[in-house]
Amino acid sequence: MLIARLIADPAHLSASLEKAVPRIEAAGMKLARAELMDFCDRTLQLDVVAGEAARLREVLDACFGPCDLLVADHEPQVPHLFVSDMDSTMIGQECIDELADYAGLKPQIAAITERAMQGELDFSAALRERVLLLRGLSEDAIRDCLTTRIRPMPGAKTLVATLKARGCHTVLVTGGFHQFADPVAEQLGFELVVGNRLEVGEGALTGGLVGAITDSSVKERVLRDEAARIGDHAISLATGDGANDIPMIAAATYGIAYHAKPKARAAGDGWIDRGDLTNVLRLLGIPEGDWV
Repeated sequence: MLIARLIADPAHLSASLEKAVPRIEAAGMKLARAELMDFCDRTLQLDVVAGEAARLREVLDACFGPCDLLVADHEPQVPHLFVSDMDSTMIGQECIDELADYAGLKPQIAAITERAMQGELDFSAALRERVLLLRGLSEDAIRDCLTTRIRPMPGAKTLVATLKARGCHTVLVTGGFHQFADPVAEQLGFELVVGNRLEVGEGALTGGLVGAITDSSVKERVLRDEAARIGDHAISLATGDGANDIPMIAAATYGIAYHAKPKARAAGDGWIDRGDLTNVLRLLGIPEGDWV
């Protein structure tokens, strides 16, 4: 049995379902039940027999999209572990691109960022290239950028607080920088931060990094290590938006791509394409009255 939960345009929900049923059957699956969840009235749950999750996501995307969706082989549960990317996931900006604006290099650096997020460039090499271009930028630019430009994604604080209130361990893991991630984590309530650190000397960026790079393999390892620490029973949730998040998203029990690049979206058990981060809570079946 596959359980699909989705949030789509309510005005077209019935018509979309009518379109989906024959396509589900044509894909060799059978729809056993379809109903709005009692305690999450925006969320439609479909119980599907004898299906492949990837094929079901494809059918539902075609019939209900744009929608917010999660497909699992069991009734989704509140996770024991939540691991998330930061830039363009928990915050609405790419920190390195905003820093680049202070250096007058945003178009050049943003173009590299976009290609790296699409999976067209090696992440570590692209990161080192961009950081090198920031050499000489005043350390004050980090504080100014953090104060004036970095803002949480809608629903981010509610998502983290609600999961923590239910006993979930929360980790912010980023290919960005501790100079941003540490205050963001404190603001949103994350308990652990893993990321890169910009090297600073004599009050300015040196163009280098301190220590090893947090890349896609590190993100996946953090998720697996934290899940192992919790135990074999651990249910994990991961959110991210770019190619660097794919291994982490794929390794999680529930990998949800948030307004993501195509490759990251394709790697997930679901995605958020319409709403904000609180729709993750709806897909997990947590009633709005229980949100923190």
